[in-house]
Amino acid sequence: MASVQTLSETDRRAVARWALACAERVLPLFEADAAAEEIIRDAADRTRAYSTGQGSSAEEIRKRLVAGRAAKAASTPAGTAAARSVAQAAAVAHMGAHALGAAAYAVKAVSLTDAATPERVQEEIDWQLAELTDVERDALRLLPALGSDSAGPLGEGLLARGILGDTIRQLQDRIADRQHGR
Repeated sequence: MASVQTLSETDRRAVARWALACAERVLPLFEADAAAEEIIRDAADRTRAYSTGQGSSAEEIRKRLVAGRAAKAASTPAGTAAARSVAQAAAVAHMGAHALGAAAYAVKAVSLTDAATPERVQEEIDWQLAELTDVERDALRLLPALGSDSAGPLGEGLLARGILGDTIRQLQDRIADRQHGR
């Protein structure tokens, strides 16, 4: 049985658009050697194509780890977080829950860039929520709360700790609140 974190293919393609939008806002922070930059750009291009119905989930699943390896070539911690945001967006073809990982890593990149202005973190989260379409919001509401299901990225691992976990919890809380008209 597939994890609830997977989402349907239709929902994964929908949230891939939002995940990539979050990642692309911080992508200019990624600086590395030409090969790593090309890998990250390719992952973003493939994710964009996937979100519009092109490509197959199987092919994207086979390639999902490539961008994560390229993140190690970043010249700054903010650049590493930006590249990991793209890698999480690319992994949405595998599991829709990675969309929240893409958003969280984008926020982490912002926090590492603007440490002197912590309000930028909240501004980024607010932008991410405003960027969601109704279809994407509905799909993300299907995901379990962070830490409540161990069968995917929303388990008790890396995404559940620090700024990544704080961001995902806030996103999930605010997405749920909108469902109830708050």
